[in-house]
Amino acid sequence: MIRLLLADDQALVRGAMAALLDLEPDLNVVAEVGRGDEVAAAAVAHTADVALLDVEMPGMDGVAAARELRRAAPSCRALMVTTFGRAGYLRQAMAAGASGFVVKDTPARQLADVVRRVHQGLRVVDPSLAAQSLAYGDSPLTDREADVLRAARDGGTVADIARELRLSEGTVRNHLSSAIGKTGARTRAEAVRLSLDNGWLLS
Repeated sequence: MIRLLLADDQALVRGAMAALLDLEPDLNVVAEVGRGDEVAAAAVAHTADVALLDVEMPGMDGVAAARELRRAAPSCRALMVTTFGRAGYLRQAMAAGASGFVVKDTPARQLADVVRRVHQGLRVVDPSLAAQSLAYGDSPLTDREADVLRAARDGGTVADIARELRLSEGTVRNHLSSAIGKTGARTRAEAVRLSLDNGWLLS
């Protein structure tokens, strides 16, 4: 019997997934959580074999939860099951130690199959996302440019970002300008959106 942990902040989605997976004779949902920062403790407490993680959750995102899971419960494999089928999320999830990445509209029978393969130690990735990930490549941003874009996500002014990162306003403007150029964006907001879509700002 493969013991499953489900982590998703939408109770309805989590419940539906649990009901479908529990129909499989060799799968057993042993725990459900609604926050990323509850994943590792639940996996340890319930000796889960596979954790199905959403990407965007309160407390801690799914990528950070996968990283924490690998540290706290190395025998429990992480499978990302998300609405956010973005190539960059896939790349970051794999770097964090996830064994699989599929989107939520994957048919139930196919999802059960993916769970079994991940449990066997295989890596399973949605093929279209894998192709996208190769096409986008690695982040062109420096660490500091990524920090500045991350700080710009909430729409603060240059002065706000400078205060938050303890940089001069001129330095912030330079990093923003460079990041906009590297992402091919026209505005700061577009640079943030493109970088998020490509997974360059997650975590």
